[in-house]
Amino acid sequence: MNFDFSNKVVVVTGASRGIGAGIAKGFADHGAKVAITFNSSNDAAQSTLNSLKGSGHKSFKFDVSKPDQVESAMGRIHEEMGGLEVLINNAGITKDQLILRMKPEDWDQVLETNLRSVFACTKSAVKVMLKARQGSVINITSVIGQTGNGGQSNYAASKAGIIGFTKSIAQEVASRQIRLNCIAPGFIQSDMTDSLTEPQKKAILEKVPLGSMGEAQDVANACLFLASPFARYITGQTLNVNGGLYMS
Repeated sequence: MNFDFSNKVVVVTGASRGIGAGIAKGFADHGAKVAITFNSSNDAAQSTLNSLKGSGHKSFKFDVSKPDQVESAMGRIHEEMGGLEVLINNAGITKDQLILRMKPEDWDQVLETNLRSVFACTKSAVKVMLKARQGSVINITSVIGQTGNGGQSNYAASKAGIIGFTKSIAQEVASRQIRLNCIAPGFIQSDMTDSLTEPQKKAILEKVPLGSMGEAQDVANACLFLASPFARYITGQTLNVNGGLYMS
C-alpha cells in the first residue's frame, strides 16, 4: 500500500514519547503535517518534533482532559496548520491499584485523562470535519479494555468506554463520511516494558502466540491504514494489534 497524506493535518494526542511519538513519525514519513500534543515534558515533545520528517509540524501543550483547553487548542491547530483531517486520540495514563485500595482521585484522574479526553477532542475535531464532510478519528484503546486486568479496573473501564464511545459516534457522523475506529494494542515495547525483569518479560511473551512484543511502528502502521482511503468502508471497528494475545 502506498499511503499518501500530503497536505493532510494529523493531530496526535500524547505524542511526546512512546506509541504517540511512533504514530506521529509514521504520518510524517508519509507526508502529513503533524500536530503533536503533550502536557508534561517540553524537552520530550521538542525531541519528537525534531525527529519528524518533512516540514510544517507543530507542538501544542494543553490538558486533554479539560474541555475548555481542548476547544481552544483545536481551534489554534485548525487555524495555524490550515486543516484537521485526522485525529488520533492516544493520550492516556495508568494509576494501578486493587479496588479496595484505590483512591477515588486515582479513579477520577484515569477516567478524565483516558476517556473524557477522547470525548472532548473528538467533539472539537468533528465540528471541523462535519463542515469538510470528511475525516477520520482513531482512538487508541487497549487489550485491557477487552479482557480486564486485576489491579487496573480504572484503566480497563476507561479503555472499554472508548470502544463504546467510538461505535456510538461512528453511527452519528457516518452520513458525512467521517469514520471512527479503535486500535487496541497489546504489549508494545516502551520505557515501561524496558524496566521489566527478564522473568516478567518471559511470563508476558508466553501469553503472546506470535512470541514477541510489538513496536510503536506496528500501531502506527495500523493508524495509517485506518486513516487512509484503503479503509474507506471501515467504521466503528476495533483493530487488535496484540500478536494474538486476545482474539475477538
